[in-house]
Amino acid sequence: MHSPWAGGVILVAFAVLALILANIPQTAGVYHHLLESHLTVGFDHFRLSKPLEAWINDGLMVIFFFYVGLEIKREIIAGQLSGVRRAALPVAAAIGGMAVPALIYVLINRSGDFLSGWGIPMATDIAFAIGILSLLGNRVPVSLKVFLMALAVVDDLGGILVIAVFYSTDIQVGMLVAAAVVFVFMILLKRLNVYKMRYYLILSIVMWILFLYSGIHATIAGVLIALTIPSTPRFTKRYFSYKTRYYLRSFRRHDREGVQVLSNRKQLEDIEMVRLVATNAISPSQRLEYALHHVVSFFIMPVFALANAGVAISGFGDLRVLLEPLGMGIFFGLVVGKPLGVFLFSRLVVWLKWGELPQGATWAGVFGVSCLAGIGFTMSIFINNLAFADPATVSNGKIAILVASLAAVIVGFVFTRTMVKRKEKPED
Repeated sequence: MHSPWAGGVILVAFAVLALILANIPQTAGVYHHLLESHLTVGFDHFRLSKPLEAWINDGLMVIFFFYVGLEIKREIIAGQLSGVRRAALPVAAAIGGMAVPALIYVLINRSGDFLSGWGIPMATDIAFAIGILSLLGNRVPVSLKVFLMALAVVDDLGGILVIAVFYSTDIQVGMLVAAAVVFVFMILLKRLNVYKMRYYLILSIVMWILFLYSGIHATIAGVLIALTIPSTPRFTKRYFSYKTRYYLRSFRRHDREGVQVLSNRKQLEDIEMVRLVATNAISPSQRLEYALHHVVSFFIMPVFALANAGVAISGFGDLRVLLEPLGMGIFFGLVVGKPLGVFLFSRLVVWLKWGELPQGATWAGVFGVSCLAGIGFTMSIFINNLAFADPATVSNGKIAILVASLAAVIVGFVFTRTMVKRKEKPED
């Protein structure tokens, strides 16, 4: 479960399961009926009643976007985006990887009914991409994996902005103002160094509900909430070191031969104090990101895939969508536009000497990673759901995303593996 490829494998398994359930006559009806079943939470004068699919896309995915927000903040504070020169390459690569696919899609669909889907090929699925790259093992430089991760984080930020600005409808100003007040109050809590998470939890639920009725997609609330979580620990490293030594000495001093810790109140108090000091030596933002990693990788994203990847495919004839403007825009945007955008913008930044090639990496390796960036899946399906209202168009978009993502996996994996072998042959 701690392997970097594990989340991607689980995601694939649940996507395949969704396709099986949606295409077997005995299970298809139950599958769709379950997703359309209404789940109601609340009481007489206030209750939320939505289909299960909406709870997943508007509820569970808020936690996913909250986790993404924590990742973005960490990378900006202390990661690959913490310095201008350090961030130049992944930021430029992400911008190219968003702009070129969107441009290709618009050129193909500029005169059609599917122009609103231009945001679909802009996304990169970080779990899939990192998972596939990790299958190549130690032969791929760690710096390339870090580059892909930083690129995907910036890509997620771009996707979030696109959703907030271009895929929000019927905006309710009153709800947005109320949400802004809650957000400012949460920022104030952070400024006052309030570390008790229960206060943030209560306000986060209120903020999510306000966004749910504001017209701006509720998942944006998750990112904004992440920005309010304190990112500095309550205790410094020096204080942590001093206090833990103090309580460990106390623990040894209160030791009684033949008496278990369970029966020794003083030792129990010492252990509890060590735990509290250790907890407060880690920032709430870091604790939450660590705690949510497996929840997101092994529950939220697989459940999203299970609910959204279930497209009924009657035969190879359904793949004709790839010959239509919608499918062509998505396919060529992800499989061609993504690699070109990421690679060309990366070369431009290095040529201008604004950034540097990842240590130990070659341009061939960067191009292989650029191909893997074309795996859209989660974010692409999410934007596809927002872009179109017609269920048939949504289904066609999903088919194109699945085929394009599979093609990006094959091209990226084969190209990277081949280039690695070529590089290793002289040494062998």
